[in-house]
Amino acid sequence: MYFEDFDINDAQERNGDDVFSKPVRAGKRTYFFDVKATKNNDYYLTITESKRRLDRDGRFVYDKHKIFLYKEDFEKFSQGLEEIIKYIRDNAPQTLERPTREGTGSFSDVNFEEL
Repeated sequence: MYFEDFDINDAQERNGDDVFSKPVRAGKRTYFFDVKATKNNDYYLTITESKRRLDRDGRFVYDKHKIFLYKEDFEKFSQGLEEIIKYIRDNAPQTLERPTREGTGSFSDVNFEEL
């Protein structure tokens, strides 16, 4: 759901306090970066991690965890995030990465007769 083409008043009429949303799929998780507005039109960010899992009765359910980030904390948050990402990239033990196929990542070139 994207609201980048709407102004804040249009977005609020349609979806309450939602202004803009950016989903990021990462493996089994989806992260939602949502810009929201207060009643005074002050923006803040929510970051939601959503992970699909199988419930006891066989239905899929979603575990969600949410962080609220306010404008006054953006600078410190981004500095801390950049620092920790740099640390991980510089210091994490090397692991074997899964090979990836070049191109579109499509498996349409598989010859099933060879299987």
